[in-house]
Order: sequence, then C-alpha cells, then structure tokens
Amino acid sequence: MEEKYGGDVLASPSGGGGLGPVDVPSARLTKYIVLLCLTKFLKAVGLFESYDLLKAVHIVQFIFILKLGTAFFMVLFQKPFSSGKSITKHQWIKIFKHAVAGCIISLLWFFGLTLCGPLRTLLLFETRDIVVISLLSVLFTSSGGGPAKTRGAAFFIIAVICLLLFDNDDLMAKMAEHPEGHHDSALTHMLYTAIAFLGVADHKGGVLLLVLALCCKVGFHTASRKLSIDVGGAKRLQALSHLVSVLLLCPWVIVLSVTTESKVESWFSLIMPFTTVIFFVMILDFYVDSVCSVKMEVSKCARYGSFPIFISALLFGNFWTHPITDQLRAMNRAAHQESTEHVLSGGVVVSAIFFILSDNILSSPSKRGQKGTLIGYSPEGTPLYNFMGDAFQHSSQSIPRFIKESLKQILEENDSRQIFYFLCLNLLFTFVELFYGVLTNSLGLISDGFHMLFDCSALVMGLFAALMSRWKATRIFSYGYGRIEILSGFINGLFLMVIAFFVFMESLARLIDPPELDTHMLTPVSVGGLIVNLIGICAFSHAHNHNHGASQGSCHSSDHSHSHHMHGHSDHGHGHSHGSAGRGMNANMRGVFLHVLADTLGSIGVIVSTVLIEQFGWFIADPLCSLFIAVLIFLSVVPLIKDACQVLLLRLPPECEKELHVALEKIQKIEGLISYRDPHFWRHSASVVAGTVHIQVASDVLEQRIVQQVTGILKDAGVNNLTIQVEKEAYFQHMSGLSTGFHDVLAMTKQMESMKYYKDGTYIM
Repeated sequence: MEEKYGGDVLASPSGGGGLGPVDVPSARLTKYIVLLCLTKFLKAVGLFESYDLLKAVHIVQFIFILKLGTAFFMVLFQKPFSSGKSITKHQWIKIFKHAVAGCIISLLWFFGLTLCGPLRTLLLFETRDIVVISLLSVLFTSSGGGPAKTRGAAFFIIAVICLLLFDNDDLMAKMAEHPEGHHDSALTHMLYTAIAFLGVADHKGGVLLLVLALCCKVGFHTASRKLSIDVGGAKRLQALSHLVSVLLLCPWVIVLSVTTESKVESWFSLIMPFTTVIFFVMILDFYVDSVCSVKMEVSKCARYGSFPIFISALLFGNFWTHPITDQLRAMNRAAHQESTEHVLSGGVVVSAIFFILSDNILSSPSKRGQKGTLIGYSPEGTPLYNFMGDAFQHSSQSIPRFIKESLKQILEENDSRQIFYFLCLNLLFTFVELFYGVLTNSLGLISDGFHMLFDCSALVMGLFAALMSRWKATRIFSYGYGRIEILSGFINGLFLMVIAFFVFMESLARLIDPPELDTHMLTPVSVGGLIVNLIGICAFSHAHNHNHGASQGSCHSSDHSHSHHMHGHSDHGHGHSHGSAGRGMNANMRGVFLHVLADTLGSIGVIVSTVLIEQFGWFIADPLCSLFIAVLIFLSVVPLIKDACQVLLLRLPPECEKELHVALEKIQKIEGLISYRDPHFWRHSASVVAGTVHIQVASDVLEQRIVQQVTGILKDAGVNNLTIQVEKEAYFQHMSGLSTGFHDVLAMTKQMESMKYYKDGTYIM
C-alpha cells in the first residue's frame, strides 16, 4: 500500500523539497524502468506470500508484524528522531491520525486479500493514484481530458464490473465455511457479517471492499503529501507513522494472543516468509517508487509500473504453488485439509485486460493544447507554434453534467420527450410485472416482464437517436448527426423483421402440433400490456400519420433560410445555401411506433387466443393469431425499410421529383445562365434535403444575382441545403478547348433539356 507521496517532497535523499522530476537521460532512465518493473514483480510475490500467511495468522497480528518490521528498518536507517527539526505536539497529533488511517486502510486491504485472493487484489488495489484521480476527474468534473480519458474511465468501470458479475470463482463461492478463521474474533465476525449483509459471495464482497480501500488510499496519500512537508519529508513521516501504528496495535495483539487459539505451531518457521513480505511489499516498493517518481514523471511511473504487476499477477494466479499452505497441510491441522485456493476465471482475464488498458490511458498526460506545429523562431530565439483549433476547445463535460444536459435536451423536444415518458411507463410496468411474478412465483409474469424489458431496448435506441440528431456538427461530422434517426429506424425495422420471421416459423411449427397452454395469468398480463401499449400508440401515432402525408405531399421548404455569398476564384466560384424544411420522413419515430404497434398486436393476439382457448378449447388459436400478427408486422415494416434504404442510398426524394424537374427547367431559362451540369439532390435527414449543382454563366453577368435566383428556385422545390458551383464562360470555353471530352458535358446538358416527366414519377428521354 505504501506509495511515494510526491516528487515535490522527495527530491533529495534527506527528504527535502524539490521542484519536480529530475531530467534524466534516456540511457539512465532505462535503468530506473527496469528497477521499477523488477520491484513490482517482487511485490506480486510478496502479496501471494501474504495470502498464504493470512491463512494461519490473524489479520491484526499480520498487520502488526508488517508494521513492526517496517518501523524497525526505517527507524534504523532514516533516524527520524535525530535528523531534521523536532516534531511539535500538534504534528504528533497529525502523525497519530495518519497512523490510525493507515491501519484502517491496511485492514481493509488485507481483509479484501483474504476474501478474493492475491490476483484480484493486485489487479484492483495496485491501481496508481494518478489513475484513480483521472477516473474521478472524468466522472465528476468538467476537465476530464477529452474522449480518450472518458474511454479509459469506461474501461476501468467495465473491469470492475467483470470482477463483480463475470468472475465465476466457483470454488470459493461454494465454500460452506470461511477459510480465514471461522470468525475467530469480533473483528472478523463483524467484517464477514457486513459482507453477508450485501448478499454476495465472499470473493465478490472482497472486490467491493478493495474498491472502498482504493478510494481511501488515494485520499490518504493526498493528505500525506501535505503532512510530509510539515514533518520533513515522506520517508520521515513513514518511519514515524509505522512506529505509532506498532504502539497502537500492540495492546490489541496481546489481547488476541491471550483470548484466541493460535493456528501456528512454530513462529520460527514463518520468519523467512514474513521477512520476504516486509521487504518486498512494504520497504522496497516504497523506496523504489520514491526514487522513480523523482527521476521520471508520475505518469510514466504509473504506466511502467502497472503493466508488470498485472502480468505478474496473472502468471502467479495460474502457476503459484502456495508453499506455505502446503507446509501447513503437512502439519496435519484439520483447518487446512480442504483446498481453498482461488481459481483463474475468464472474467478475471477479461478484467485484467481492461485494467491494463484503463491504466495506460488514464495515466497518460492529456494531449489537449499540444497540437501546435513549429513554424519558426523569433529574433530572440523563442520557438513559435501554430496551434490548431482543437487545442483551444473546451474539455469534455463530466458524466453527471452530461446526463443532466442530455435529460434537459430530451425534455425540450416533442419526439424525444414522448419516447422518454413512454419508456418510463414501460419500465414501471415491467418492474411491477417482475416484482409480482417473483412474489407469486409465476413463470409467465417473469417471462413477459423480461420480454417487456427487452422491448425497452428499441425505445432506448430511439431516444438516443432523437438526442444525437440535435448534436451540433463537428469538424469530422460536418453534416451533423441528423442521419442517425434514419439509421435508428433502419435498425429497428430489421430487428422487427427478424422477430416477425421467428414468430412466423414458430407459429407454423405449432400449427402442426398445437401445445396445451396454461392461460391462468395470460389475461391480466395481456390486458395490462395492452393498456400500456395503447398509450404508446396514441403518443406516437402522429409519426405514422405524418409520414403518410409526407410521402404523398410536396417537398416545399418552410420559412427561414439564408444564402451565403458566392466565393469567386478567378473564373469560377461557388455559393452555399442553408434552410429548414418541414419535417419529412422521421424513420426513427416510425421505427418506435412500429415497435409499439407490434407489442399492441401481440397483446391483442394473446387476449383473443386466451378467450378462444378458455371458452372453446381451441389451442390452435394461439399459433393462428401469432401467424397473423407476424405477417402484419412484416408488412408494416417493409415500407420503413424501403424508405430508410432509399435515404441511405442517397436517392432523390420521391416527393420532390416533380418540383425539382420543374425547378431545373426554370433554371435553364434564367437570363445569363448558359447551362448547368451534375445536379445531385438527396435527402440527408428528416428535415434536410441537400443538393449540389454546377452552373455555367456568361462573363458579363453578375454572378451573385444568378446564384440568388438559382437558390430561390431550388429552395421553393424543397432543397434547403444547397451548394452551387459557378463556372464563368471563359473558364468553361477554356476547359472545352483543353479536353475534347468536355463536349460530352454540353451534349449531356442538351439531353437533359429533352427529358420528359410522367405521372408515375419517372424520367424518359
């Protein structure tokens, strides 16, 4: 646990203050990196030895021996009483508090070690302070360091979740009795009772205990940095703190020795293991960390130190032979006949990978503000840099603030607000159903509850898409995130088609051999689900009706738009126009509506089939209703998939074809416009129809006037995001002379004038 408190207080061997890390050449830096890696390897050895020792030695006696050995060594070599200024009474009180806090953290640390084993302890508790501080900064402040740090925080959380949920340490979970002493003292009884109160296995309770100890350790080290400056350095503070800890624990150890039976027959046989643990875990790790933190940056120490200790933990977790445990079993002690070793599960391996990734990301220095490019030197020799725009952007929001802002945006917009309210209602009904199902031991209610929970995923995706669609455009996503609604509707449609297919196939199988059903709980569950889904139908019906209208109506844009001025470059230029059209095809809301519609049809089908089965005994009614519902779902989803595919494939909006054809004819008749070419129009999102066109204009006309006329015509046709490339007549003729193939452009333009429009929405030459 002992860690250097900071390079600012350890810049000199005597513990004096310093200004920061010493500049060390890379050749000498390699020596410190090798020393740090070797120290972490030996610390892993010491932790595995500690786990074996704790099977025979009470945890308080174990901590006392470690503190005693460490205090003896540090007092002998640091001479805290003879070196430095004298300690005042007020400082002794602070050292006493420091010792008490250190004992409590050591107790949590080593008790967590006994619960979940050395491998899990090394993965979790050996996380460096800088990593935890970066994690907390990402979660709770607005200066988290950008997307990379957020990704590192997510990896760390996933690693802890893997230890809690996917670490199937079956051997320890099935132990009938606790392996560390069977509640041989009031302290262990209290700790085990606290773990049992959480309702988790001991090894998972140990993970929670280590998370608590890790947070306490970071706060403890932060306070220690300030105290070490007052008392004359971190080494002196460590020596005095360990000495006070020994005095504090001594009475407790004496009482334990008198009141409890010792499991150790010969303490002499444990001298060597205890010496190894004291030197590797307490002394060597502290001093090497102190030196390396002075010679290197703290972030480099964290990165170079984390990887070897994690790899060592995985290797020892698989190959450690537990020599002390074997020695205790050889003494024929009944308490140690049964194997109680932890196993290396897949969850631990996955967790170790995520811990390595998170430590590497969170311990790396932030790259914000470091994107400058050297462009030269001033007359005085000062280097000059040109910084890109990203260097001056604000840092990412903290997660709580992001959730708060997202919730505010969700409630501001009608579509997302309706999805959110219906999602809350759906979740409420789901949890009521699950609670009542567990209470009555009804498998039908529990199954339907999980089915409703599964359906909530579509609502969550629709809600997230509605939120993302309003995010501002970025340098990378210059068009914004409006098309995410199309993608969400497409995925929801595919999801519904897959469900309909499987329901259809299952219904065909049940038509041949209809099974008997227990309809006792089907009716109330279906009626409750029908009521909830009918509310959703009423809430989202506007999406269905609006889209039918949009497919038949025109594509006129509404009220506000603006044209950017034309940018001229010698003989050619371009203009750009934006606007806001009325809401077009909102595939996201259609997908959500169809999901709710499918659930509503399912509830109706269950009610109808239940009535027919109870009244007439027609068990075939269930597969028939399911077959009918599957066909209806499939047929209702096909238009959504078709429309979404057309948008994703950049098809000309069907409702705009006629208007655009007329608009292009008007453009051809504009005075001063010779011709146009490469007209491209597509629907970008529900509210944006984009387009680009090249126009050739005469040399003596005002280009801006032509651009405004073309923009107005196409805006009236429904194009509200338009880019116009202007080509002057001289440039046009120059290109025509350079390339004989350019005559094909003129021929194509003339052919476009002869295109005819028919009522079926097609063009013909």
